[in-house]
Amino acid sequence: MGAQLRVYKRRIKSVTATKKITKAMEMIAASRVVKAQRKVAASTPYATELTRAVTAVGTGSNTKHPLTTEAETATRTAVLLLTSDRGLAGAFNSNAIKAAEQLTARLEAEGKEVDTYIVGRRGLAHYNFRERKVVESWSGFTDEPTYADAKKVAAPLIEAIEKETAEGGVDELHIVYTEFVSMMTQTAIDGRLLPLSLEEVAEEKPAKGEILPLYDFEPSAEDVLDALLPRYVESRIYNALLQSAASKHAATRRAMKSATDNAGDLINSLSRLANAARQAEITQEISEIVGGTAALADATAGSDK
Repeated sequence: MGAQLRVYKRRIKSVTATKKITKAMEMIAASRVVKAQRKVAASTPYATELTRAVTAVGTGSNTKHPLTTEAETATRTAVLLLTSDRGLAGAFNSNAIKAAEQLTARLEAEGKEVDTYIVGRRGLAHYNFRERKVVESWSGFTDEPTYADAKKVAAPLIEAIEKETAEGGVDELHIVYTEFVSMMTQTAIDGRLLPLSLEEVAEEKPAKGEILPLYDFEPSAEDVLDALLPRYVESRIYNALLQSAASKHAATRRAMKSATDNAGDLINSLSRLANAARQAEITQEISEIVGGTAALADATAGSDK
């Protein structure tokens, strides 16, 4: 019985140590997600206005450009998947990977060849384990991405979109990332970055009383689009990286809070079992003492006779 009590005490000590770690990780993730939210809020207006500027150039000219012109027959597509370098974030990475696989399957069903680009060690490990081809990957900055990281990721994608498909280029660029909705909700989504869908933007009605800007193109619309292409791709990827980072921290906070709560419940359960084992041990000792006393009394009474 004493051995069982020692086992319970060791388990309680171990779970208590784990609870301290998960609580610390929860607090760290909570502080990081607030900073990530601020960065998302700061980057979104720039990305939105840049998209509107590109749309204005595309709708205001007849220039054929890879940023705004769809290929008659798209045969090759690039998919950028954003995951994290670390785990302990619940279903964060698995949801993003699942969305990327569904997108890839849909594109391949349309007869398109898919080139996969991955950000984050978790996504890369998933594809390497299944021996799937990855054109290029990046890691080491998913928790706190910078604009320089977005430029590094965007460079080969811009190069691919500017090439002819016969030379290894792509006709379309898609991105899969986790959108930060709230502290409790993060959604894995996919979207097409290039070519920009002008019809969808044109259907958006301006707010009441809003005056849309007029643009003059100097020296030409094509030159303007050439200049805007890298800025547009970089800004959208940067915003997606920030959204993904905020979502990852929120998912980590939620997962660590759940782990901390579960550890507390386990400690309470083990404490009850330890108390029951201790009580049983005490009861057994009392029973042995009473039994020994009775036996001694009987032996004394027999000797007196």
